[in-house]
Amino acid sequence: MKILVADKLAEEGLAFLKDCGIGYDVKVGLKEDELAAEVGNYDALVVRSGAKVTAKVLANPGKLRAIARAGVGVDNIDLDASTAKGILVLNTAEASTLSTAEHALALMYSLARKIPQAHTSLKTGALDWKKRSVYQGTQLAGKTLGVVGMGRIGRTVATRAIAMDMTVVGFDPFFPAETALDGKVKMIKDFDQFLSQIDVITFHVPGGDGTRHLLNRDRLFNRCRPNLLVINDARGEVVDEFALADALKEKKIAGAALDVYQTEPPAKDHPLFGIENAVLTPHLGASTDEAQTAVSVDACSAIVAYLRTGEIRGAVNAGGIKLDLAPDEAPFAKLAIRIGRLLSAYSEGGYKSITLRVSGTKAPKYMSTFLRLATVELLREHLDTPVNVINVEHIARSRGIELAQVHEPSPPAGLVGDIVGVRVELSNGESHRILGTAYADGLPRVLRIDNFEMDMIPEGSMVLIENKDQPGMIGLVGTTFGDAKVNIADMTITREVKPDGTAHALMLLKVDSAPGKEVVETLRGNSGIIRLKSVVLPTRDA
Repeated sequence: MKILVADKLAEEGLAFLKDCGIGYDVKVGLKEDELAAEVGNYDALVVRSGAKVTAKVLANPGKLRAIARAGVGVDNIDLDASTAKGILVLNTAEASTLSTAEHALALMYSLARKIPQAHTSLKTGALDWKKRSVYQGTQLAGKTLGVVGMGRIGRTVATRAIAMDMTVVGFDPFFPAETALDGKVKMIKDFDQFLSQIDVITFHVPGGDGTRHLLNRDRLFNRCRPNLLVINDARGEVVDEFALADALKEKKIAGAALDVYQTEPPAKDHPLFGIENAVLTPHLGASTDEAQTAVSVDACSAIVAYLRTGEIRGAVNAGGIKLDLAPDEAPFAKLAIRIGRLLSAYSEGGYKSITLRVSGTKAPKYMSTFLRLATVELLREHLDTPVNVINVEHIARSRGIELAQVHEPSPPAGLVGDIVGVRVELSNGESHRILGTAYADGLPRVLRIDNFEMDMIPEGSMVLIENKDQPGMIGLVGTTFGDAKVNIADMTITREVKPDGTAHALMLLKVDSAPGKEVVETLRGNSGIIRLKSVVLPTRDA
């Protein structure tokens, strides 16, 4: 394995890679064409905010499997292109939580007490000491702080504000509870109502259409209290900066402190630059020694974990996938892979839909993971595009395949415990499903293929033969395999009686080597053979 580090990282991050025995190259300042020429030679890429990982960079990703952003935002990484190519994108949001929260509080204090203005006036000699009361500030204790976004950073800010004797209320459309932090923070559902109650507002939300200009001209001029202090340490686009400048000039609000801007760096003639009651810093939220070390080490650690074991930390485009399962849960992931591969062999025709159904207490926790694992195996042999758990949903939907997952309240009739089932609907009108489970021994079992019942461990080279239930079929199969020197290690036989009274049987053979073309053609030429499929599954320990 080898990693490309395309931005400057803290030495501790590089030391971590070295201690892990992972090879890496540091190539800082690569232009788009240069980065595009390099990435395919590496298993992973680590960046900060400097390197731009565009669709052009990822057009031919070679063996690239993951990109880690040492920091929170991933604005410099094309997520759609990464996902389409099956490349996992990670960030290190948690590593800089404390530093970012502290910076928001520092902005709030600086703004409330007019510290930057007083400092500049005194240090430049412009201060008339007798008139220093011009820098009289406002006390934060007793004021109401409105926290927009009750994620990691928002909760951290709220906790510290409460300790400062501030009243804290929250706004977060994705926070379902009525209160947060053990009832200490009241959540308000309506943003305009929220604005009408607060003296200070601080933003801790992602960018995007959902939060763009959340604080806009209408709200600044018509909804806010005139003593409002605005803190934006999140994303520049959350606040309409030009409306904010106008609101400050016209005293519609009392002050604003920004660390982020819609365009960075902001233009030299930005309207906020000339306003006295605006405190501005150049995107320093996570810029502490501790945070820079933490994001570098966390980025490198997350990359190594994914490359070595499949563990996913801080995923941005993985959609709830979890691959590092506990020992009693991992067998269900193995089962999903084997079900997908068996169904791929057993089915003919294109897929219209793939549906995962699970029941029990363990399997339902990881439905998204199991569905993706099974779908990868169903599609892998039919596509010339590499497919994995990152891009499989994108690929399936782009081909019109419907993916669904259902949590069943109880297992199918006749079965007990955690049951994982996958059904495929085919364009030729057929439908097939396989049900399975994992016992206490940690081994996956297939319990049903369509209406054929069994209990078998799917592993290694296998042959599935559906035939008319008539005398001589077992002997035919045994003789044909024996003549071809293909040893049958194990065999499971089950039968189904059709509504019209006819019966079909299903033979599942574990063989020491896959049967050759001649064996397959010989058996398929017999009128009693309805379906014959050969498939290679992972071994028992894989």
